[in-house]
Amino acid sequence: MEPLTVPATLDDLEILADFVIQAARAAGLEKKPAYRLRLAVDEIATNIVTHGYQEMGLVGDITIYADMDEETLTITLEDNAVPYNPLEEAEVTEEDLHKPLEERKIGGLGIFLTLRGVDRFTYERMNNRNCNIFTMRRPSSGANP
Repeated sequence: MEPLTVPATLDDLEILADFVIQAARAAGLEKKPAYRLRLAVDEIATNIVTHGYQEMGLVGDITIYADMDEETLTITLEDNAVPYNPLEEAEVTEEDLHKPLEERKIGGLGIFLTLRGVDRFTYERMNNRNCNIFTMRRPSSGANP
């Protein structure tokens, strides 16, 4: 698939979600893994728009890429917002999930869902750009239906 660049606004997140679903279909992902991938990408994209651009008084774009090989589908989000590595967030624990809402700290749950929803998530800062990389295993071609 050809990369797609959209303005980094909340209104344009649906375009990114559609791109992910198209890539997941092309990769042969089943509905549940495709949904988890879409949710993970949407969470990080929302953080990029909200925290990376809007809260900093910046405007910019998000570029999304889809790459497939025989074993994996990789979705990459790139932006030139402030540097932000989601993996450096304090990790939400199982204990945190069972606390009453009023005792939970704000934030971190989206990153938790991202990490749990994909087979692999990595972050890199390259050429003054944030690169959030989501990887899902593709169904094997020899698998029984």
